[in-house]
Amino acid sequence: MRTGHPHRLRGFSYQGCHRYFLTFCTFERRPHFADAAIVAVALSQILRVAANEQFALLAYTFMPDHAHLLIEGMSVDADARRFMTRAKQGSGYVVAQRDGRRLWQRYGFEHLLRDDEATVSVARYILENPVRARLVTSPQDYPHSGCPAYTMTAVLDAVAWMPRRSG
Repeated sequence: MRTGHPHRLRGFSYQGCHRYFLTFCTFERRPHFADAAIVAVALSQILRVAANEQFALLAYTFMPDHAHLLIEGMSVDADARRFMTRAKQGSGYVVAQRDGRRLWQRYGFEHLLRDDEATVSVARYILENPVRARLVTSPQDYPHSGCPAYTMTAVLDAVAWMPRRSG
């Protein structure tokens, strides 16, 4: 996975009803999200910020050392840069207060979905991440993934999920 400072799109405001695929890595790639309590804290803060910043969290997966989020702006005032900053600040602050540990790397990565990119395909990619990492054999078996806007079954059925054959 890439590290370092991400490049933003020149001339793009990051405001409005756009969809983004986000990746946030933990500080020093520590496996903070192997702890279900830290996942719960981070997710609750991200959901709080999403509601305050007018974003819908469409899908998420917390891998041991990074998180994938699929978000969508729900109004012309939705600001993705502000969401990213506040989501990391809020969750990072609560974890630091609770455990005295830094949660996030300084930068995250975002991919602005084009109009021709199917949201459900990106959601499926996010949900299948633990399978590709060989943490589970089925997306439904991973405890730190979800689709608040849809059911996981609906996403996986919309774009037929097939387990990979080994060998």
